[in-house]
Amino acid sequence: MLKKYTDWYRSIDEESLRVLQHPELAEQVQGKVRRYVAMKLVKLTPIERQQLHAFLLKYRGAGFYIAAFKLMLLFSAIGVVLHLLLPVRFELLKALVFSNGLGFALAWGLVGVWFNYRSSVRNKFKKLLLIISTCAAGVAAGVLLAGFSESGSMEMAFERLLRVGGMALLVAGLFYMVPLAIVTSWRNRQYEALTLQLQQDAERDRLARELSESQLRLLRAQIEPHFLFNTLGAVQQLAEQGAQGAGRAAALTADLIAFLRASLAEMRSEQVPLQSEFDMVAAYLRVMQARMGSRLRYVLDLPAEFAHATIPSMILLTLAENAIKHGIEPSLRGGEIRLSALRVDGMLRLRVQDTGMGLPASGAGSVPESGLGLENVRSRLLLSDPSASLSLRDGEEGGVIAEIVLPINIVSSLKEPAA
Repeated sequence: MLKKYTDWYRSIDEESLRVLQHPELAEQVQGKVRRYVAMKLVKLTPIERQQLHAFLLKYRGAGFYIAAFKLMLLFSAIGVVLHLLLPVRFELLKALVFSNGLGFALAWGLVGVWFNYRSSVRNKFKKLLLIISTCAAGVAAGVLLAGFSESGSMEMAFERLLRVGGMALLVAGLFYMVPLAIVTSWRNRQYEALTLQLQQDAERDRLARELSESQLRLLRAQIEPHFLFNTLGAVQQLAEQGAQGAGRAAALTADLIAFLRASLAEMRSEQVPLQSEFDMVAAYLRVMQARMGSRLRYVLDLPAEFAHATIPSMILLTLAENAIKHGIEPSLRGGEIRLSALRVDGMLRLRVQDTGMGLPASGAGSVPESGLGLENVRSRLLLSDPSASLSLRDGEEGGVIAEIVLPINIVSSLKEPAA
């Protein structure tokens, strides 16, 4: 018998957990009573369902019986105290029954409003009327039965109903309805505050995404015209050299096409594989090398294990373009750019190092560490993960080392953007 009850209780518990997590399953519940309970659970708000789900997980199985036993001990202790204070009115057995009955009724009511406070607020007058009518009916039935059993007089029964019933309703109001009303009001305020916070977080995330997209568009607009006009100018100069420069012009055009194809693919995604980012930077550096000749050298080192690690698109291109514009181009001897990826303390470290002019001193014409491109990289890194960071420092061999540190997020297969 006990095993049968345990299995029945466990099945109801698991069914409630499934319905709370997947409300669409409520229609599949068998049995009128169980389906009625399931439909009641579905009517809870998503926040209430989540809170009730966590509560049932915590007190499922033996946890429920342990909690009920602890409550029984508490209510029994209150009954003993009540018997000691009023031994004439409350015999020990009567005091224990009274304290446990009222205590568990209060506990059940508190659990009900704790996880169904929104319905209690919406139907507060209906709930109040239901509680009062239930208490009144119970008091009336008890007093009438007591009156008939003691004297058999209807008149005395009604007199006792008025005298004892009023006091009983007052006690029920003070020890039952008032706590429920306080808990309902408090939980509802928590719900409204949490809902407002979630709405604000959602709005902040939306604005952050829009800001990130607008910054990315601004960054692309900043890079592309400068880069394209200079490259096309170099192609024109090579073409004007006749047969001697035609081959170099053709190679430069091929590299430009490869870069544009790679960059157009990345423009369609906020997050891209690291291999794609390295390929685009390589195409960009080949174009710049065709323009700058031996003044620009570069080395790219991407371990195969990081090929599918995702990063915000075009952040390495921004750092490479920054290194050439402010480090390599102003230097008479030119310099070298090295791109590398490495695992450091469980994080992915991306390094863009140049041997150019180095970090400029603050003053007129200097490029501060908080320039537009770098600020864009920082903001997009933080939007992708709060633990990501960008730092700049002087290199050991001169020039600048720009390092990005972010969590490793490797995706085994990524859909290519539609052509």
